[in-house]
Amino acid sequence: TMCPLWRLLILLGLLALPLALRKQPWSGLAQAHRDNKSTLARIIAQGLIKHNAESRIQNIHFGDRLNALAQVAPGMVGWLISGRKHQQQQESSINITNMQLDYGGIQMSFHKEWFSANISLEFDLELRPPFDNNIIKMCAHMSIVVEFWLEKDEFGRRDLVIGKCNAEPSSVHVAVLTEAIPPKMKQFLHNLKDNLQEVLPQLVESQVCPLIGEILGQLDVKLLKSLIEQEAAYEPTHHESSQPSACQAGAPPS
Repeated sequence: TMCPLWRLLILLGLLALPLALRKQPWSGLAQAHRDNKSTLARIIAQGLIKHNAESRIQNIHFGDRLNALAQVAPGMVGWLISGRKHQQQQESSINITNMQLDYGGIQMSFHKEWFSANISLEFDLELRPPFDNNIIKMCAHMSIVVEFWLEKDEFGRRDLVIGKCNAEPSSVHVAVLTEAIPPKMKQFLHNLKDNLQEVLPQLVESQVCPLIGEILGQLDVKLLKSLIEQEAAYEPTHHESSQPSACQAGAPPS
């Protein structure tokens, strides 16, 4: 019969799964499988990887927003004018690099048929000012919180409702990593950092929130209800807090 052969193939497939997960581009999913006890967290992690969430965030274009972000401090006007005499004025630019989404650290919270996901992410920023060829390195950290619940319609059928999806204000940190900053640039960077803390969450939310809604929206509602009930029963009383990164601490890495 074919039954023993099928059993052997299934066993070999299960044995090969950890090895496959360790290979790129699925390293984030491997981390999620090791760290997350929540099935829903693993589903979200797998979906974010499948939809290339990190690449989407890294490819964010600031466009016209950068002109508003890079407000020039009054004391720098003379420096800018003198700089333009010696070199052609270049447009400033900000690029996102080293994007890291914490797939293994997605935290879930449950209350009856309501649940939320907390997703942390961190990335570097490379700023090229319009008046200087030197690249200034910065970093940003934030946690995106998404709320969902199951709601009955007039016929008693449940539908998934997506509530708020935004960056937790207290989680948003932007830090300057470059230590050698000219004195006249410090006010400029201070303004830029404050403005980035306002704008970056909106840009990241616009990429992450629709993806999470799409990932969970594809699940069967009965399956989703079963997962919520199962995980709510075994939800830990508290979540382990990780050590703050260099960006959260607001200091250059050692």
